[in-house]
Amino acid sequence: MTAFQTKNSVAFVTGTNRERGIGRAVVRALLKRGARKVYATARDTSQLVDLVREGEGRVVAVALDVTDERAIAALGERFADVNLVVNNAGLFGNPAPLGDASAAAQEMRVNYTAPMLITQSFAPILAKHPSSAVVNVNSIASFVNFPLGTTYAASKAAAHSLTQAQRRELAPAGILVVGVYPGPTDTDMADAIKLDKASPSSVAEAVLDALESGTEYVYPDPISQSWSQAHQADAKALEREVATMMFP
Repeated sequence: MTAFQTKNSVAFVTGTNRERGIGRAVVRALLKRGARKVYATARDTSQLVDLVREGEGRVVAVALDVTDERAIAALGERFADVNLVVNNAGLFGNPAPLGDASAAAQEMRVNYTAPMLITQSFAPILAKHPSSAVVNVNSIASFVNFPLGTTYAASKAAAHSLTQAQRRELAPAGILVVGVYPGPTDTDMADAIKLDKASPSSVAEAVLDALESGTEYVYPDPISQSWSQAHQADAKALEREVATMMFP
Protein backbone atom coordinates (compact mmCIF):
# COMPACT_ATOMS: atom_id res chain seq x y z
CA MET A 1 0.00 0.00 0.00
CA THR A 2 1.27 3.48 -0.90
CA ALA A 3 2.55 5.56 1.97
CA PHE A 4 0.56 8.56 3.14
CA GLN A 5 2.01 12.06 3.19
CA THR A 6 1.21 13.86 6.43
CA LYS A 7 2.71 17.14 5.25
CA ASN A 8 -0.09 19.39 3.94
CA SER A 9 -2.72 16.81 4.88
CA VAL A 10 -6.17 17.65 6.26
CA ALA A 11 -7.09 15.38 9.15
CA PHE A 12 -10.25 14.61 11.10
CA VAL A 13 -9.42 13.25 14.58
CA THR A 14 -12.06 12.05 17.04
CA GLY A 15 -11.71 12.04 20.82
CA THR A 16 -9.32 14.96 21.31
CA ASN A 17 -10.86 16.36 24.49
CA ARG A 18 -8.39 14.96 27.05
CA GLU A 19 -5.03 16.56 27.64
CA ARG A 20 -3.48 13.15 28.41
CA GLY A 21 -5.24 11.41 25.52
CA ILE A 22 -3.89 9.78 22.37
CA GLY A 23 -6.20 11.90 20.21
CA ARG A 24 -4.73 15.17 21.37
CA ALA A 25 -1.22 13.76 20.97
CA VAL A 26 -2.06 12.80 17.38
CA VAL A 27 -3.23 16.34 16.66
CA ARG A 28 0.04 17.75 17.98
CA ALA A 29 2.12 15.23 16.04
CA LEU A 30 0.27 16.10 12.84
CA LEU A 31 0.93 19.78 13.38
CA LYS A 32 4.59 19.09 14.00
CA ARG A 33 4.84 17.16 10.75
CA GLY A 34 3.23 19.87 8.67
CA ALA A 35 -0.47 19.03 8.43
CA ARG A 36 -2.33 21.91 6.80
CA LYS A 37 -5.46 21.57 8.94
CA VAL A 38 -6.76 19.32 11.71
CA TYR A 39 -10.40 19.04 12.65
CA ALA A 40 -10.36 18.09 16.34
CA THR A 41 -13.54 16.73 17.87
CA ALA A 42 -15.13 16.63 21.30
CA ARG A 43 -18.69 16.62 22.56
CA ASP A 44 -17.94 19.93 24.29
CA THR A 45 -15.74 22.21 22.19
CA SER A 46 -14.92 24.35 25.23
CA GLN A 47 -12.48 21.53 26.07
CA LEU A 48 -10.59 22.32 22.86
CA VAL A 49 -9.93 26.03 23.36
CA ASP A 50 -6.30 25.55 24.36
CA LEU A 51 -5.67 23.09 21.53
CA VAL A 52 -7.14 25.49 18.96
CA ARG A 53 -4.97 28.28 20.32
CA GLU A 54 -1.93 26.03 20.20
CA GLY A 55 -2.65 25.21 16.56
CA GLU A 56 -2.32 28.86 15.52
CA GLY A 57 -5.05 28.68 12.90
CA ARG A 58 -4.53 25.08 11.82
CA VAL A 59 -6.83 23.39 14.39
CA VAL A 60 -10.60 23.62 13.97
CA ALA A 61 -12.79 22.54 16.87
CA VAL A 62 -15.75 20.34 15.90
CA ALA A 63 -18.59 19.39 18.25
CA LEU A 64 -19.29 15.69 17.80
CA ASP A 65 -20.91 12.97 19.86
CA VAL A 66 -19.68 9.77 18.20
CA THR A 67 -22.92 8.02 19.14
CA ASP A 68 -24.98 10.54 17.12
CA GLU A 69 -25.52 8.64 13.89
CA ARG A 70 -27.29 11.52 12.12
CA ALA A 71 -24.38 13.88 12.79
CA ILE A 72 -21.89 11.26 11.63
CA ALA A 73 -23.73 10.70 8.35
CA ALA A 74 -23.18 14.36 7.42
CA LEU A 75 -19.45 14.48 8.17
CA GLY A 76 -18.22 13.66 4.68
CA GLU A 77 -20.25 16.48 3.13
CA ARG A 78 -19.33 18.96 5.87
CA PHE A 79 -15.59 18.32 5.72
CA ALA A 80 -14.91 17.51 2.09
CA ASP A 81 -11.26 18.58 2.27
CA VAL A 82 -10.35 15.75 4.67
CA ASN A 83 -7.92 13.12 3.42
CA LEU A 84 -7.05 11.50 6.77
CA VAL A 85 -9.52 10.12 9.30
CA VAL A 86 -8.29 9.07 12.75
CA ASN A 87 -10.90 7.09 14.67
CA ASN A 88 -9.51 7.56 18.16
CA ALA A 89 -12.55 8.11 20.43
CA GLY A 90 -12.84 5.20 22.85
CA LEU A 91 -14.74 4.07 25.91
CA PHE A 92 -13.86 1.72 28.77
CA GLY A 93 -17.12 0.92 30.56
CA ASN A 94 -18.10 -0.90 33.72
CA PRO A 95 -15.48 -3.64 34.41
CA ALA A 96 -17.94 -6.20 35.78
CA PRO A 97 -16.34 -9.68 35.95
CA LEU A 98 -18.72 -11.30 33.45
CA GLY A 99 -19.69 -8.09 31.72
CA ASP A 100 -22.42 -5.51 32.07
CA ALA A 101 -25.03 -5.32 29.31
CA SER A 102 -25.45 -1.56 29.42
CA ALA A 103 -21.71 -0.88 29.46
CA ALA A 104 -21.14 -3.42 26.69
CA ALA A 105 -23.72 -1.79 24.43
CA GLN A 106 -22.19 1.66 24.93
CA GLU A 107 -18.65 0.36 24.36
CA MET A 108 -19.77 -1.20 21.09
CA ARG A 109 -21.39 2.06 19.99
CA VAL A 110 -18.23 4.06 20.67
CA ASN A 111 -15.46 1.55 19.92
CA TYR A 112 -17.00 -0.28 16.96
CA THR A 113 -20.10 1.35 15.49
CA ALA A 114 -18.68 4.89 15.51
CA PRO A 115 -15.53 4.11 13.50
CA MET A 116 -17.65 2.04 11.12
CA LEU A 117 -20.08 4.89 10.43
CA ILE A 118 -17.47 7.66 10.43
CA THR A 119 -15.40 5.80 7.86
CA GLN A 120 -18.50 5.14 5.76
CA SER A 121 -19.31 8.84 5.79
CA PHE A 122 -15.83 9.88 4.69
CA ALA A 123 -15.08 7.05 2.26
CA PRO A 124 -16.45 8.77 -0.89
CA ILE A 125 -14.47 11.90 -0.01
CA LEU A 126 -11.27 10.01 0.73
CA ALA A 127 -11.53 8.20 -2.60
CA LYS A 128 -11.33 11.55 -4.43
CA HIS A 129 -7.95 12.42 -2.94
CA PRO A 130 -4.73 11.09 -4.49
CA SER A 131 -3.40 10.28 -1.00
CA SER A 132 -5.80 9.29 1.78
CA ALA A 133 -5.91 7.11 4.87
CA VAL A 134 -7.97 5.86 7.80
CA VAL A 135 -6.45 5.13 11.21
CA ASN A 136 -8.34 3.06 13.77
CA VAL A 137 -6.93 3.28 17.29
CA ASN A 138 -7.80 -0.19 18.56
CA SER A 139 -5.98 -1.97 21.42
CA ILE A 140 -3.77 -4.94 22.10
CA ALA A 141 -6.94 -6.11 23.88
CA SER A 142 -8.26 -6.72 20.36
CA PHE A 143 -6.31 -9.99 20.51
CA VAL A 144 -6.55 -11.06 24.16
CA ASN A 145 -9.16 -10.42 26.84
CA PHE A 146 -7.78 -9.17 30.15
CA PRO A 147 -9.15 -8.92 33.70
CA LEU A 148 -11.32 -5.82 34.19
CA GLY A 149 -11.70 -5.48 30.42
CA THR A 150 -14.26 -8.17 29.61
CA THR A 151 -16.59 -6.19 27.35
CA TYR A 152 -14.02 -3.53 26.41
CA ALA A 153 -11.77 -6.18 24.89
CA ALA A 154 -14.72 -7.69 23.05
CA SER A 155 -15.55 -4.31 21.50
CA LYS A 156 -11.93 -3.83 20.48
CA ALA A 157 -11.85 -7.32 18.93
CA ALA A 158 -14.83 -6.22 16.85
CA ALA A 159 -12.98 -3.02 15.93
CA HIS A 160 -10.00 -5.08 14.76
CA SER A 161 -12.26 -7.17 12.54
CA LEU A 162 -13.81 -3.97 11.21
CA THR A 163 -10.36 -2.61 10.41
CA GLN A 164 -9.61 -5.67 8.32
CA ALA A 165 -12.91 -5.26 6.46
CA GLN A 166 -12.28 -1.57 5.80
CA ARG A 167 -8.81 -2.38 4.50
CA ARG A 168 -10.30 -4.86 2.03
CA GLU A 169 -13.15 -2.60 0.91
CA LEU A 170 -11.16 0.63 0.61
CA ALA A 171 -8.06 -0.81 -1.05
CA PRO A 172 -9.44 -0.46 -4.61
CA ALA A 173 -9.70 3.30 -4.03
CA GLY A 174 -6.08 3.44 -2.83
CA ILE A 175 -7.04 4.33 0.75
CA LEU A 176 -4.54 3.16 3.35
CA VAL A 177 -6.12 1.66 6.48
CA VAL A 178 -3.93 1.49 9.58
CA GLY A 179 -4.81 -0.44 12.74
CA VAL A 180 -3.13 0.69 15.96
CA TYR A 181 -2.88 -1.73 18.89
CA PRO A 182 -1.39 0.02 21.91
CA GLY A 183 -0.85 -1.63 25.25
CA PRO A 184 -1.32 0.35 28.47
CA THR A 185 -0.93 4.05 27.73
CA ASP A 186 -0.60 6.86 30.24
CA THR A 187 -4.11 8.23 29.79
CA ASP A 188 -7.03 8.81 32.14
CA MET A 189 -8.66 5.64 30.81
CA ALA A 190 -5.73 3.49 31.95
CA ASP A 191 -5.24 4.97 35.43
CA ALA A 192 -6.33 1.74 37.14
CA ILE A 193 -3.87 -0.44 35.20
CA LYS A 194 -0.62 -0.84 37.13
CA LEU A 195 1.75 -1.74 34.32
CA ASP A 196 4.47 0.15 32.51
CA LYS A 197 2.75 2.60 30.20
CA ALA A 198 3.66 4.27 26.94
CA SER A 199 3.23 8.02 26.62
CA PRO A 200 0.44 9.25 24.34
CA SER A 201 3.00 11.21 22.34
CA SER A 202 5.05 8.08 21.61
CA VAL A 203 1.92 6.32 20.38
CA ALA A 204 1.07 9.29 18.17
CA GLU A 205 4.55 9.36 16.66
CA ALA A 206 4.32 5.63 15.93
CA VAL A 207 0.99 6.21 14.18
CA LEU A 208 2.43 8.88 11.91
CA ASP A 209 5.54 6.81 11.22
CA ALA A 210 3.22 4.00 10.09
CA LEU A 211 1.25 6.31 7.83
CA GLU A 212 4.38 7.66 6.21
CA SER A 213 5.77 4.16 5.62
CA GLY A 214 2.48 2.53 4.59
CA THR A 215 2.54 0.14 7.58
CA GLU A 216 -0.89 -1.36 8.26
CA TYR A 217 -0.37 -2.76 11.80
CA VAL A 218 1.10 -0.65 14.59
CA TYR A 219 2.28 -2.02 17.95
CA PRO A 220 3.64 1.18 19.48
CA ASP A 221 5.04 0.04 22.84
CA PRO A 222 6.93 -2.86 24.45
CA ILE A 223 3.85 -4.56 25.95
CA SER A 224 1.86 -4.46 22.72
CA GLN A 225 4.88 -5.76 20.81
CA SER A 226 5.43 -8.57 23.32
CA TRP A 227 1.77 -9.61 23.43
CA SER A 228 1.50 -9.47 19.64
CA GLN A 229 4.48 -11.77 19.25
CA ALA A 230 3.12 -14.10 21.93
CA HIS A 231 -0.29 -14.15 20.25
CA GLN A 232 1.25 -15.13 16.94
CA ALA A 233 3.40 -17.80 18.56
CA ASP A 234 0.81 -19.36 20.90
CA ALA A 235 -2.50 -17.56 21.39
CA LYS A 236 -3.69 -20.02 24.04
CA ALA A 237 -0.56 -19.60 26.14
CA LEU A 238 -1.02 -15.82 26.03
CA GLU A 239 -4.67 -16.19 27.06
CA ARG A 240 -3.63 -18.24 30.10
CA GLU A 241 -0.88 -15.81 31.06
CA VAL A 242 -3.09 -12.72 30.84
CA ALA A 243 -5.90 -14.48 32.73
CA THR A 244 -3.66 -14.68 35.80
CA MET A 245 -2.84 -10.96 35.83
CA MET A 246 -4.06 -9.11 38.90
CA PHE A 247 -5.46 -5.60 38.86
CA PRO A 248 -6.67 -3.52 41.83
